[in-house]
Amino acid sequence: MTSSGTPDQPVPQADTAAALMEHLAEQLGSRASVSAVFGEPVTSDGITIIPVAEVGFGFAGGTRPEAGGANTGEGGGGAGARPRGYIEIKDGTATYKSLPAPWANVAIPLAALLTGTVIPLLVRHLAKRRAR
Repeated sequence: MTSSGTPDQPVPQADTAAALMEHLAEQLGSRASVSAVFGEPVTSDGITIIPVAEVGFGFAGGTRPEAGGANTGEGGGGAGARPRGYIEIKDGTATYKSLPAPWANVAIPLAALLTGTVIPLLVRHLAKRRAR
């Protein structure tokens, strides 16, 4: 970085890292939004649906000195979003409706199947034991 009247000086590593982190945050922040992932609110027949999601992002970066005293920076990051529910606006009333956890669609029927299979076997086994 240079200023008028001063010779060229290398940019301190902290300044380069901060600029890199700020750039990454801007890039990821603009892409990690509910509307970017799930779309804009939808209105039909007087009902408005607004998607709700948990959005997160992370990034890392660093600098290293290069020949000639210049610092170079590198970094990377990622973003993700998970649906959590939606807000339904109907007749001037807003209601939040959460979505069930995806595992519940598998775990609950599986538990019911196991319960329906194991309990009769257990009852028969105990009945045979008492008959002896």
